[in-house]
Amino acid sequence: MEVKVFRVKGVFERNGKKERFTKEYRGLRVEDVTELVYSEVGSKHRVPRNKVWIEGIEEISPEEARDPIVRKLSLEL
Repeated sequence: MEVKVFRVKGVFERNGKKERFTKEYRGLRVEDVTELVYSEVGSKHRVPRNKVWIEGIEEISPEEARDPIVRKLSLEL
């Protein structure tokens, strides 16, 4: 199995305000990345899962990654 890089775009609601986010993750499948998004956004922003809406998940090449940690981990291999 090959680890892929995914870019996730979405919105979450906190205190009645909607905030957009874009995150990059490494994972094997889209389902794994979806779970990471709910877990991380909920933990960092104290938002329940039903207040997080994922608008899109796309697979990208490691060179396209903007997150320096994701890029370094992906290109080292």
